[in-house]
Amino acid sequence: MSNNILEINHLKINFKTFAGTVQAIRDISFTLKKGETLAIVGESGSGKSVTTRSIMGLLAANAVIEQGEILFKGKDLLKESDREMDDHRGNDISMIFQDPMTSLDPTMNIGRQVAEPLMIHNKISKEKALKRAQEVLELVGIPDAQKRMKDFPHQFSGGQRQRIVIAIAIVNNPEILIADEPTTALDVTVQAQIIDLMRDLQKRLETSIIFITHDLGVVAGIADRVAVMYAGKIVEVGTVDEIFYQPKHPYTWGLLSSMPTLDIKGSKLSSIPGTPPDLLDPPKGDAFAPRNPYAMQIDLEAQPPFFKVSDTHFAATWLLHPDAPKVEPPKAILERAKEYEHLTKTASGGLRK
Repeated sequence: MSNNILEINHLKINFKTFAGTVQAIRDISFTLKKGETLAIVGESGSGKSVTTRSIMGLLAANAVIEQGEILFKGKDLLKESDREMDDHRGNDISMIFQDPMTSLDPTMNIGRQVAEPLMIHNKISKEKALKRAQEVLELVGIPDAQKRMKDFPHQFSGGQRQRIVIAIAIVNNPEILIADEPTTALDVTVQAQIIDLMRDLQKRLETSIIFITHDLGVVAGIADRVAVMYAGKIVEVGTVDEIFYQPKHPYTWGLLSSMPTLDIKGSKLSSIPGTPPDLLDPPKGDAFAPRNPYAMQIDLEAQPPFFKVSDTHFAATWLLHPDAPKVEPPKAILERAKEYEHLTKTASGGLRK
């Protein structure tokens, strides 16, 4: 029996605009196991947030799901009614958004905001809900939680507001927690605290997490597996060790090469030249080909299939075809592997097993 709590199968999502149809998600598939953290990484506009919002049923009005399945514990969420999705949201599946100030109601004290999902989904009394809210606020590290229940969002720091948003998301013990770049608006020190908090909460609550980010340094500290997205497609997926130590797609190489290292001073930071394609008219072949220094003629003519690297590692690049020339990753990748080793030691007190 599968231990996947979530399965996305051949999902395609378009957006109808005045300029035409934007093919935002172009046939993606992935799974999420119970208790694991899957990081989805890629540049802005690659389709990360659209993918996860489709799981929550929170797409914009001009979005059209052309095909696919979103199976939560075997049930296709795309076939659920609005009322059924309301039961899932905040109860079975919760989401942490990027900016806590836009996620919190400035006119409502935080005790009520954390308690509200309990009263809506579990129909418990206000008194019991507020007691549970206090417990969860203490769990996420809000000092003097009992006293601060009556305070409003503007009375908290950015890091504390993000902790409150996390409290709202976990108050019903959801089975899946989606974190949409939850540390982007925070400084580096607070980012580390939030990552530590989420890792600790996952162990305590046994929640599965989808973590969206463009920061591979963050990925190293929290993820079990990584899916790399580009132009509405997943181009590589593997364990976090495989992605950092043995990346196979040139786009993944570019992302890793762009990651600063501790000894970056005095050296030039790499970047990926060019810009992502216009998804109003996606290219016929590999969408990354115009930016790929290793591109071959076939990259311009046909989209690559997924090639198997290991039982857990797949990459959609023609460089893995048996007839392709042998290309070594950039030397900078080795430096990023060393940095990854440092990050995992810092995060867990030792390398991942």
